[in-house]
Amino acid sequence: MTRIIFPLLVAFAALFSAASQAQSGVRLADNAPDSYTVVRGDTLWDISGRFLQQPWRWPEVWRLNRDQIRNPHLIYPGQVILLDRSGPWLTIGRPIGSGTQDGRLQPRVYSEPLDAALPSIPLQIIEPFLNRPLVIDGPRLEGSATIIATETSRVLTGSGDTIFAKDVGAEAEVWHVYRPARPLEDPVTGETIAWEAAYLGAARVTERGEPTTLEIVSAVEEIGVGDLMMPSERPSVFAYAPHAPEQQVDGRIVAIHRGVSETGRLNVVALNVGERDGIERGHVLSLFRNRGVAEYAGEGGKENFQLPEKRYGVVFVFRVFERVSYALVMESDGQVTIADAVRQP
Repeated sequence: MTRIIFPLLVAFAALFSAASQAQSGVRLADNAPDSYTVVRGDTLWDISGRFLQQPWRWPEVWRLNRDQIRNPHLIYPGQVILLDRSGPWLTIGRPIGSGTQDGRLQPRVYSEPLDAALPSIPLQIIEPFLNRPLVIDGPRLEGSATIIATETSRVLTGSGDTIFAKDVGAEAEVWHVYRPARPLEDPVTGETIAWEAAYLGAARVTERGEPTTLEIVSAVEEIGVGDLMMPSERPSVFAYAPHAPEQQVDGRIVAIHRGVSETGRLNVVALNVGERDGIERGHVLSLFRNRGVAEYAGEGGKENFQLPEKRYGVVFVFRVFERVSYALVMESDGQVTIADAVRQP
């Protein structure tokens, strides 16, 4: 009997230790409620922020397995989120008013349309960035198809017009039309690591050949001869739980959407780290601001001191390329600027 009980105690102790270790460092938010009822428009990040000081750590405190956490259709409006402060743990309670009839519990099937489920972060902000060409590197630029003529011989065309293009491969019927906009330069080395693409619209193949005939099916800007095309990517569902990178990350902001020099919360930024640096969708990175150099004039003369960086925010990576990634600013204490650093949270 002793031989059986002792290993069980050891296993239990190890399990308890692992659970405690998983919760280490997770701190409750000030005035965290005991429960919260989900409403339409919430995100998992917003809900977790009601309970936790670091909302991105919500996968660590939900009593769910990994598959459930990664499931985009996890929580619905009307459900109740319960806080167990002993962990802390968060669990999903029964929807309000469900399972009762005349004051008595009754079995009931709860269902919601899939599009009612809560996303991790606001999808309406990042949706335009999920499938369109954003960043073009050298090989992709060289492999793009090129518009060589229009049917009406007009310089610029729009939706419903016919265009002709060369080098249109057989891998897709629908093609994104884009124009290389500006180079993305590493703020530290000055090297051009990619080109930002201006999305112009989409075209569908109507007759293959050399050149290939296509019809413009949508246009957000006028399309003309010399514009480039790349195969349309399949629509993807963004359902990634936030998590910290396992490896060291030391990156910088290289660009801000719409070409501005400063931005703030819930805006999109480009980073100079990508797939080759181990970055993946769902990674959370902290923002650090360079405070510059302070000059002090003392009795011994002038001295320069490099001031320590300030951690002032958090970004959530949602799309990754080879050397560049795009992230949404989730938290920011002040303006986000180009060349600010990003590292492990």
